Amino acid sequence: MNIAALDTTHLVALAAALGWASGLRLYAVVFITGAAGYLGWVPLPAGLQVLQHPAVMAASGLMFVMEFFADKIPAVDTVWDLVHTFVRIPAGAALAAAVFGGDSTAWTTVAALLGGTLAASAHAAKATTRAAANTSPEPFSNIGLSLAGDLAVPGMLWLAWEHPIAFFVALAAALLLGLVLTVVLFKFLRVLWRRLTGRGGTAPAVAGRAA
Repeated sequence: MNIAALDTTHLVALAAALGWASGLRLYAVVFITGAAGYLGWVPLPAGLQVLQHPAVMAASGLMFVMEFFADKIPAVDTVWDLVHTFVRIPAGAALAAAVFGGDSTAWTTVAALLGGTLAASAHAAKATTRAAANTSPEPFSNIGLSLAGDLAVPGMLWLAWEHPIAFFVALAAALLLGLVLTVVLFKFLRVLWRRLTGRGGTAPAVAGRAA
């Protein structure tokens, strides 16, 4: 696909994908996007071409590997998510804004707001879901959720590039699912916390077991 052929729909889809995916796997987003541009698989907009610089790819690749393993260790993943609350959201906003490269102040601002909001939504859903999964003694649900995130990021980026309309449908479904998980599991974690700290309340049933 020629960069000149990217219309507004493609650019908005790409900005949304970068923002949303940054809330799940920031370093994977940076590395995959940079590598795709470096290898000539996709033409990156001018504002994103810095991602294909070898130094940026090396740094993001190293952090990508670290996050891949950290995200699969119970408790470590929650600490990682907590720390990256202050990294993923502004980074998602910056990457989304970079899609328009400053050519249009209005579009760049809209993209930054969109990217930051989507990154925050994805991050909240991920952090809440993983914290709830860590209450289970078995590690398999944790690893399964992590692998699902590993696959979702390149899948959504690919959809944004090749099938932007299908991407918007998938994004709407992901946002709806994330909202439901965040609300339901946050309530579960709040009740569990109250029970553990002796503040009353009854933990809800999880995975078919009554608390």
